[in-house]
Amino acid sequence: MSAGYNDTEDYYGYYSNYSDYDYGDYAPVNSTDVQEFSQVFLAILYSLVFILGFIGNGLVVYVLVKHRNQCNLTDICLFNLALSDLLFVFTLPFYSHYARVGQWTFGDFMCRLISGSYQTGFFSSIFFMVVMTLDRYMIIVHAHRVARYRTKRASIILTVLVWMLSLFVSLPDFIFRKAKEQESQGVQCDYPDESKIWERYDLFTTNVLGLVIPLLVMVGCYSRIIPTLVNMRTAKKHRIVKLIICIVVAFFLLWAPYNISLFLKFLLEKEIILNDKVLDENIWLSITVTEAFAYTHCCLNPIIYAFVGEKFMRRALQLLKKLMPGYRRDLTDSSFRRSSVMSRGSEITSSFKL
Repeated sequence: MSAGYNDTEDYYGYYSNYSDYDYGDYAPVNSTDVQEFSQVFLAILYSLVFILGFIGNGLVVYVLVKHRNQCNLTDICLFNLALSDLLFVFTLPFYSHYARVGQWTFGDFMCRLISGSYQTGFFSSIFFMVVMTLDRYMIIVHAHRVARYRTKRASIILTVLVWMLSLFVSLPDFIFRKAKEQESQGVQCDYPDESKIWERYDLFTTNVLGLVIPLLVMVGCYSRIIPTLVNMRTAKKHRIVKLIICIVVAFFLLWAPYNISLFLKFLLEKEIILNDKVLDENIWLSITVTEAFAYTHCCLNPIIYAFVGEKFMRRALQLLKKLMPGYRRDLTDSSFRRSSVMSRGSEITSSFKL
């Protein structure tokens, strides 16, 4: 461990413990300014992500529940993706308060519950995006072979497996996180000194399961899907290709900078790269900013996976007409048919129309 890091207190913990980091002899010149910026910036952005994520994903859940009798595998995955994002955003008010006041004020039980729920929501959201990608790949590239296996029973079994995997990956946070008193920093929600190995586990799972593997699956599947779509006789194929590119690019641009920042922090701790004052401060600021913007991906999921689809938009329009009698009725269903993201074959279109 570097001499510039307190082995018992790692500021760069996954949950924004912005007060429990001891820089020792390597303290950044403007560390106080960066910490004050972090407290204000994170509190505001977490609150905005919570509001937007709750509204967008809540609408997706409500619409799909209202039409549960018409659901298919894509709808079930979309429903669970929205639930995952809701579970994730429900933890953000706690972390917004944590970042603002600089200490954990909700007790030991809530420390474990919120930390574990955060991780479960994060990983289940990523995993369901991977499942949706694989489903699109199979139904478009191997449509005739897999269509009979896309049953509601298979969808439910797959859903249960994804939630169980997400919960299993998140178990260390439920078990080992605790609220503990620290000298001069107050109460912090962190791993105890004897369980610090789980911080390395967090770094590994976040980078490998949260970015590398999902990105490889997306790139691999969509690199096969795009040529298939291009060869189809559909006027919408260029729009579909753009949509696919947006899915991959949005995921990479929002999550990669944060994962890279975490990895740089790890290299700095292990003295693999030179422990420098300026680099110290820049990595601190980088983690603060990239982490907050990565969380906005849960707000984009409803837009990318639901609101671009003809079927979902038609359902949402019907819901608005019921809830708002004065809502403009000139936006007919046909206007949304023109925005369909695909027009060939009921099985293939269902994977993109959502």
